[in-house]
Amino acid sequence: MRKRVVVTGIGIVSPIGNCLEDAFQHASCGRSGIGLLPAALASRLHAPLAACATFDGATHFPPPRLRMLDRVTQFALAATSQAIAAARLDLAGRPSERIGVFTGTAMGGTATTDDGYRTLYGEQSDRIKPFTVMMGMYNAPGAWIGIDHGLRGPNLTYSTACAASAVALGEAWLRIARGELDLAIAGGAEAPLALGALKAWEALHTLAGVDRERPSASCKPFSRDRSGMVLGEGAAMLILEERTHALARGAPVFGELLGYGLATDIGHITRPNIEGQAAAMRAALASAGIAAAQVDAINAHGTGTLANDATETAAVRAVFGARARAIPISATKAVHGHLLGAAGALECALSLRAMQADVALPTMHLRHADPQCDLDYVPNTVRTGCRAQIMLSNSFAFGGTNAVLVLGRATP
Repeated sequence: MRKRVVVTGIGIVSPIGNCLEDAFQHASCGRSGIGLLPAALASRLHAPLAACATFDGATHFPPPRLRMLDRVTQFALAATSQAIAAARLDLAGRPSERIGVFTGTAMGGTATTDDGYRTLYGEQSDRIKPFTVMMGMYNAPGAWIGIDHGLRGPNLTYSTACAASAVALGEAWLRIARGELDLAIAGGAEAPLALGALKAWEALHTLAGVDRERPSASCKPFSRDRSGMVLGEGAAMLILEERTHALARGAPVFGELLGYGLATDIGHITRPNIEGQAAAMRAALASAGIAAAQVDAINAHGTGTLANDATETAAVRAVFGARARAIPISATKAVHGHLLGAAGALECALSLRAMQADVALPTMHLRHADPQCDLDYVPNTVRTGCRAQIMLSNSFAFGGTNAVLVLGRATP
């Protein structure tokens, strides 16, 4: 019999706050973390926008340690410490082989890689930093979490682009549900705001143009005047725990992870596909053993690109039929930007907190209706009195990986 899995701790570093409550309050009131980049970066970008986290690693780590950690790992470690504290979890004395670490990232140690290339090619110097490999490798955040907390269980890193942390959460859920682990630290981290990465994303023509009246409103999911996504940085780490294990120690419960679905687009490496997204939602529902009629709310992938938002709308219609119009759908990337491999975990955390508070978070900057995006996106204002028992959280990625989490309200 499959075991039930609950979320007992959440830690966040993000453009809208460096703890769950701050991020939730800013998402609720629509306070955007998107803004113009400093001149040093802006001068070489067509649309110098990003969602930056206010985070100084020097306040978290001593200098010798800081020199070994890329910004992406700093985010992950800070969020993990928060999550462990929120879960009131003492890892000492627990069987460490029964605790796993599951992390997602799309781009790993971007700043470290960018610095290395600048030294090698820009400065024509051979003096590469000795820690470059260990700082830049994609599994560095997860590895350091395991080392810092003495965890001998499985330590896995997933790099499935924008679905990476949703996959990390889903894979952690599977192992706990099957009884292989008692507990997991799972989520994602991303720090892509280096010039090389920004120029590479710019070359794809998927980034938003600057809203000249309000740069903070430049990401406009599902709006007719949307022009693309805005890159963001940060981390979200969650403590997943077998339910009886959590209740026995009196742990707080933020909600339950009920199921997880995966499906793959096979048409194009960057163009989203209705069939793949719909298949992932159906797989998630089947995994949780629930019917589509039981879903009360959806967290949309909602990037603000022309193709993704129209495709996701059509996929929701394909799964839910006529009832699709009655489901409140939130797209919080409008305020925190697209955290790529960390996006799914951040949005999962915000969704769980919204369920606790009986609200549907707003999709900000949705001022102009798009006939292709005609569902209930909770435009511009938080909706109170929305008591959701079950919620889907969608994460759809370049490369075609579609991951959907099924979230349940915390129950006694």
